[in-house]
Amino acid sequence: MRILITGGTGLIGRALCGALLEAGHQVTVLSRFPQSVHGKCGPNVSIFSGLDQWSADTAFDAVINLAGAPIVDAPWTAARRKMLWDSRVTLTERLVEKIAASRTKPAVLLSGSAIGFYGDCGDDSIIESHKQGSDFAAQLCAAWEAAAQQASAAGVRVCLLRTGVVLSASGGFLERMPLPFKLGLGARLGNGRQSLSWIHIDDFVAMTLKMLDDTRASGAINMAAPQPVTNNEFTQKLAAALHRPAFLAAPGFVIKAIFGARSILLLGGQRVLPEKLQSLGYRFKFAGVDEALKEVVTALAK
Repeated sequence: MRILITGGTGLIGRALCGALLEAGHQVTVLSRFPQSVHGKCGPNVSIFSGLDQWSADTAFDAVINLAGAPIVDAPWTAARRKMLWDSRVTLTERLVEKIAASRTKPAVLLSGSAIGFYGDCGDDSIIESHKQGSDFAAQLCAAWEAAAQQASAAGVRVCLLRTGVVLSASGGFLERMPLPFKLGLGARLGNGRQSLSWIHIDDFVAMTLKMLDDTRASGAINMAAPQPVTNNEFTQKLAAALHRPAFLAAPGFVIKAIFGARSILLLGGQRVLPEKLQSLGYRFKFAGVDEALKEVVTALAK
């Protein structure tokens, strides 16, 4: 396949590029920083520095849309919200315009989203039909998905990848956590009862590759392992994988004071279940967090 990836230099994008190239696909990465692409994604990928390079005669068989500025890293000021919106919604709208104008349209668009779509759901078990949340992150995800779904009007199959916390030794959620835990400073967040839905990077990549060809896959798809845990359980299991104690807690009021509106992403929870993936017969290599953390910690130690 000829595949265009946006967000290809990010954690998930880098892993996908490697897997796609290994499988024999032709990969083009769209990046605002083209000089960094070959170093992060491999020397054999092609590069778009802007969507203007996609002419009506350019042919892609599939598009994987993962672009988006980090949502937790900075306060949600008006300027930051606009950046988050533009990097997801506006870019996706432009991407769909290019798809619609292409003489040879891709068969499928796999477009990023997040389980933040559901908002804070307490202890409820969440499948893809669950309603949208009301906070900013949920509104952002909903608009992002709506922009991608417009590609269906051009006859393109659209999958909306509602992704949980990605566990990887190459960065992301666990990038800064091992050192505090190794020092015995691992801490649960708030009361620790909020659900944490996660997926190992290997499972995300494997299932994304399957969806490229599986015409049964469409619409919203929960990219999360079948065994979510609470924040406290995750904290204890990560500490155990590192052979360290974890007795501390970061009080909710402190997190709210530091993170403001963003604290919903840390103190809220979604107990997300991968109903569609399992109904399609997809099998997780890492269904339980113990095995996933063991693999990541072992990789980090190398």
